[in-house]
Amino acid sequence: MSQTLIPGPTTDTLSTFADVDTSHDLDAIPVRHPWRWASAAVVLFAIVWAAQSILTNPNIDFSVIGRYLFDWNILHGALLTVVITIISMVISTVLAIIVAAMRLSANPVLSSVAWCYVWAFRGTPLLVQIVLWGYLGLLYARLSLGIPFTDIVFASADTNALISAFTAGCIALTLNQAAYSSEIVRAGMLSVDEGQREASYSLGMSPLYTFRRILLPQAMRVIIPPMGNEFISMLKNTSLLSVIAVLELYTQASMISSQNLKQVELLIVVSIWYLTLTSILSVPQYYLERRYGRGSSRTLPPTPWQRVRRFFADHRVTQKGARS
Repeated sequence: MSQTLIPGPTTDTLSTFADVDTSHDLDAIPVRHPWRWASAAVVLFAIVWAAQSILTNPNIDFSVIGRYLFDWNILHGALLTVVITIISMVISTVLAIIVAAMRLSANPVLSSVAWCYVWAFRGTPLLVQIVLWGYLGLLYARLSLGIPFTDIVFASADTNALISAFTAGCIALTLNQAAYSSEIVRAGMLSVDEGQREASYSLGMSPLYTFRRILLPQAMRVIIPPMGNEFISMLKNTSLLSVIAVLELYTQASMISSQNLKQVELLIVVSIWYLTLTSILSVPQYYLERRYGRGSSRTLPPTPWQRVRRFFADHRVTQKGARS
């Protein structure tokens, strides 16, 4: 069998490449962005100036902030705020899924009722809804359970005794949030390709089973980010419950400030606690987004904890290399 030999570069060829004049080659110079550094310097200066003006303000008593930051009443209010947020958000999420399914239903009665529910609770202020539920006893002195349109009553109770301020606040926040969350869930459902529904029906799956096992899991990637924002918004909306005397975080701070007349200092305490709670609640949202976003990209970005571990691992490798 014959072989074809490809001649390699000769000495004359190599010398020719070596003699090529490179004096006219252009040197790549990176583009400078002086305005980026100028704008960063201006922003940094503004931050330092604002911090300095607050820290050196003689009208702020920082000893009061430190004294009440971990006061028992403030801690109790923060705990109650978290409890109200979790209860309202969990129940409203379940209700939002039901309302979204009704909006997507082919039944005109179900879709119309769901549309009217969203229209009513999104169209009225949350503060008004809280007050209405808090003063429900003015509309109905007693709440009864019986057969409608008859005089048959199985049980009856005083409205104010049955629906306390805590219960009224949870009901108001839950119903209002369910209206907003249902639109988020519905948008997530509509983001799933219509072929998924058709394929499920062709396999004999019921509409409810298709919604629960096919559409909802795929829609979670779209639902989780805005729903996390609604969760944080719910935490801050609990401060509106002060109008019906629910002893949450803001109400407790207002009661203390009415006694010592340190309104600004107690507002700073409340702001610190809200920032802390929202930061903590943002952690599960981050990991839920990573979990349901696994199919959207081949490689997920590293978590903050993974970045820290990689930094220390690279630092150890660098130190070992320096010693050797």
